[in-house]
Amino acid sequence: MNVSADRVRQQILNILRAWGMAEDLAATTAEAMVETDLMGVDSHGISMLMTYEQRVAEKRLNLNARPRIVRENACTALVDGDAGLGHPVSSFAMNLAVDKALAAGVGVVGVRNSHHFGAAGVYARIAARRGVIGMVTSATRGIAMVPTRAAMPVLGTNPLAFAAPARRNRPFVLDMATTTTAAGKIKVWDLNNRAMPPGWVVEGDGRIVTDPKRGMEILYKEKPGGLTPLGGTPELGSHKGYGLAMMVHILGGTLTGASFSPVRERDHRPGRPDNIGHFFLALDQRAFREEGAFESDLDEVIDILHATPPADPAKPVLVAGDPEEMERERRLREGIPIPDSLDRLIRGICERSGAAYVLA
Repeated sequence: MNVSADRVRQQILNILRAWGMAEDLAATTAEAMVETDLMGVDSHGISMLMTYEQRVAEKRLNLNARPRIVRENACTALVDGDAGLGHPVSSFAMNLAVDKALAAGVGVVGVRNSHHFGAAGVYARIAARRGVIGMVTSATRGIAMVPTRAAMPVLGTNPLAFAAPARRNRPFVLDMATTTTAAGKIKVWDLNNRAMPPGWVVEGDGRIVTDPKRGMEILYKEKPGGLTPLGGTPELGSHKGYGLAMMVHILGGTLTGASFSPVRERDHRPGRPDNIGHFFLALDQRAFREEGAFESDLDEVIDILHATPPADPAKPVLVAGDPEEMERERRLREGIPIPDSLDRLIRGICERSGAAYVLA
């Protein structure tokens, strides 16, 4: 079924409130999650509630955590997320980075002691909406990526997002995992009972997996095997994709003092927070260009790309951010698709938490 964004937002709010989350924190979280679903990133929106419920049951989440600045100067800050969900602290950190960039030309904010924050592009877009360039990276909790030449996964999907504002066109927004696909996409394919594209998931011996149920078993229940690095082949992987994942972890995890997934899993104790780290950079282009010059030049670049003759006339050339914005417009009109399998899971959460069910 297709459900309006307002009802999806309300459903998320109902569940977060039932879990005991403060109103303002729940509102920030629900807004980030529904924006993710509107842009078609179904792996990181309402479908994450099952994972969050598990974290609540394990007492790993501080649902009423407030971001706390640990150290700060004119251009940088380190923020402690106090073991809360990543959405509120990430919105706070990106806005803080933008404030610093508007005052000093650049702002860099690291976050430690956080949890899953949804889609990185949501926060990069905050910077673009406020008129500056934004970049976001994050460490991850899960262990999913099989390094080049390895049989076992070690790294996470470690996302990277970048956004730049234009004047006439939509912002340029790149939002990507450093694996061939995000781990959550396997969940979406499983919920929709669809065969996965070859090359997303491999067994420990390099054999390609297309059954999403087997993919879920490899990622969440047993090893070896896992996701391939970005740009890799099932046989060899990609040194560059693997290296990019490491770069993202260094910024989002090592720099901020957050944990590294294999170390955290090895030292796992009940109730211990995930201690995920995030990295937010904002850059005011006016530190380099006259007012409006950057946006005008970016418009010209985007216009040229859009005007490039397509190989298939029915499929015009797009720029990063176009597919998500087009999907957002469509879903605002038609609603967010909720598979029956996901609907059943949401109903179950409502029954267990006492939250009102409002999707149907």
